[in-house]
Amino acid sequence: MCLVLLFALVAPVHIVTQALFASSRWPRRFLRMSGWIVGVRAKVAGRRPGRHTLIVANHTSWLDIVVLGGSLGSAFVAKDQLGHPFVHWLADQNGTVYVKRTHVKGAKDQAVALARALERDRPVTVFAEGTTNPGTHLLPFRSTLLEAANYAARDVKVRPVAIDYGGLREAVAWFQEPGLNNFKRILSRPGTLPVTMHVLDPLNRALDRKGLAHEAREAIAETLRFKSGEHSPIGNGR
Repeated sequence: MCLVLLFALVAPVHIVTQALFASSRWPRRFLRMSGWIVGVRAKVAGRRPGRHTLIVANHTSWLDIVVLGGSLGSAFVAKDQLGHPFVHWLADQNGTVYVKRTHVKGAKDQAVALARALERDRPVTVFAEGTTNPGTHLLPFRSTLLEAANYAARDVKVRPVAIDYGGLREAVAWFQEPGLNNFKRILSRPGTLPVTMHVLDPLNRALDRKGLAHEAREAIAETLRFKSGEHSPIGNGR
């Protein structure tokens, strides 16, 4: 109920602000306040990424969007079909970049579109696993969208961000569970939910997309103290 009330208060202000000034920070504020309502207590470790930054992050829960968007002001890359039109509208308000994951021949166009989005005044996050992980290890990182680094301006940075829910990783993980069930389960849990966003050093832009995916994944795995090898093999570089 509190989330519904928050939306009812923020949405009209955002719409008016967007119409008057062609930009609005209310989506970021909405995400940050939503996180607080559901118990998220987020902190940032490391230097916050500025504009023109491609964030490569691990993906455990829908809460990742709340914490990255609310704390770092990030836009996101998402599949072009998000289900309910209302969810799509919400994503639009935060500057989401849409891709067709099944459109293999359009991979270059998608990377170019992401590169153009990086020219805006905010960072953009790619969840390179392509889906949410179980909270115990990382899934293979897909490298296709990291090709955007080859089309982006030279001042664009590629930075891994390790999202760490600590001992609650498995509890919040959205893995092999219907989305609505996961949403209700997390909202009904008692207490707060501490989460740390470890903003890691920029990667070497001279690397190709597979090199960027590998280095990002290794840096995040090391930060989260996940094992490499059999539990989380590097994928086929798609």
